[in-house]
Amino acid sequence: MSLREQLYERAGETLSERVNATVPATGVPNPSSAAYQQLKLEIHEAIIERVELDKLQHLSPEQVKRELGIQVERIIEERSIPVNESERKRLVSDVRDEMLGFGPLEPLLTDPSVSDILVNTSKQVYVERRGKLELTDVTFHNDAHLMKIIDKMVSRVGRRIDESSPMVDARLPDGSRVNAIIPPSAVDGPLLSIRRFSANPLMIKDLIELQTLTPPMGQLIEAMVKAKLNILISGGTGSGKTTMLNILSGFIPANERIVTIEDAAELQLRQEHVLRLETRPANIEGRGEITQRALVRNALRMRPDRIILGEVRGAEALDMLHAMNTGHEGSLATIHANTPRDALTRLENMVSMAGLSLPPKTMRQQITSAITVILQVSRLTDGRRKLMSIQEITGMESDVVNMQEIFTFKRTGVDHEGRVKGYFCATGVRPHFSERLAAFGLSVPERLFEPSVRYDV
Repeated sequence: MSLREQLYERAGETLSERVNATVPATGVPNPSSAAYQQLKLEIHEAIIERVELDKLQHLSPEQVKRELGIQVERIIEERSIPVNESERKRLVSDVRDEMLGFGPLEPLLTDPSVSDILVNTSKQVYVERRGKLELTDVTFHNDAHLMKIIDKMVSRVGRRIDESSPMVDARLPDGSRVNAIIPPSAVDGPLLSIRRFSANPLMIKDLIELQTLTPPMGQLIEAMVKAKLNILISGGTGSGKTTMLNILSGFIPANERIVTIEDAAELQLRQEHVLRLETRPANIEGRGEITQRALVRNALRMRPDRIILGEVRGAEALDMLHAMNTGHEGSLATIHANTPRDALTRLENMVSMAGLSLPPKTMRQQITSAITVILQVSRLTDGRRKLMSIQEITGMESDVVNMQEIFTFKRTGVDHEGRVKGYFCATGVRPHFSERLAAFGLSVPERLFEPSVRYDV
């Protein structure tokens, strides 16, 4: 009697009864059922017993896939598992994904329409498509199965996750960002979040087609980056900050030396001269941590033309401002905030985390002299992302930082399908940095700032 038959016999039913209870007699169990998960597990174990894994390491990826496919086909034939052609292909693909990829998540990771994968324990998986969450039929065999997939993900980039360190940030080979948290911190079971990025990074023309911004806004942003203005991108979770940062970095000339600093390396820069730095958490003894602040300080010794900080979230804000104020122009960074004014307040709070007792006015002077422009991005209620505002920091008046808005998105309502209606327009204010653009040979026509021109969406 096979392992599979023994397992079902212990549950008081035969193998055929369990299979027939979930599917027609001509097919395998439903892919989301426990019976199908058990079938995959047994085929997986049978392959491990048959195949010499050491030999597979010397084969190319395509040869390994072909060999595993052959083994799955043989097991199906030997055990007389009743399957049609499409079910056979599904079973072969799923077992291969289990051994070479990330198991049940592999189809979602190859689906270009999926932007987020949210695993709420082994029994529930949501995805985000076009800004909306959808429940999928993807499940895992049990929590141990999900833990195995999580461990496979994080171990590839030298990270670890266990009871002593139950939270981790990592990245996948395609640059997708991974966050996992497991018991005891996660009460009901392991939780996994994957923020996916397109294999082909979006360009400014793509954002214009998606109505995230307008051609005049795109033209101004390109000129600002080429003129080496220090730009801060502000927005909430999932608002498109990293996407916007990628697009801005694409305007940096190819002959400049760029240093990127991130918690989990996810930027997709297209230039050749890029040096990527990544933080590292402490080991099990509490040693070996490499913080963003340490990387910012080290980056200053690497002769960078540009410093790109994936996200400002702590004391590194002070070192970033110092860098911007001491000749490292054209730096880019993102920050979590709901408005440009909130972004400045958060930045001020982060500077205070550096341990220096600076008066508020001094901190604001540092911020004002370092940062020129704040881009505010947002995800609307219908799931679409918009560049809501482009604001310039113009100086200080008493203890208050002065800002002026150059472009804005104004909401006017919601249509019958739930889509947000509104329009982009200029405010009519010509930015103070126009002279700097001209000094770099970047002409921005006056008509760009004409407030009467509206772009309805």
